[in-house]
Amino acid sequence: MADLESRGIPVVGIATTEFIQAMEAQARALGKDPAYVFVPHRIPDRTNEELHALADEYLEEMVDNLVSRKAVAAE
Repeated sequence: MADLESRGIPVVGIATTEFIQAMEAQARALGKDPAYVFVPHRIPDRTNEELHALADEYLEEMVDNLVSRKAVAAE
């Protein structure tokens, strides 16, 4: 993610809530402030329909993060 953003390409990570602390620790270690969207944990147990519904539920947040990152990169 950091490599893409350093080239002006906006990125948003998507992970489950189980990984919030790990993401925060990695961001601190790398000195970065990545955009992330966290979805409820346990993805492998979900059906295709549930995954589509989850994507629909978080799509606006993902797009908002991408658009705001793109605006910052353009400045």
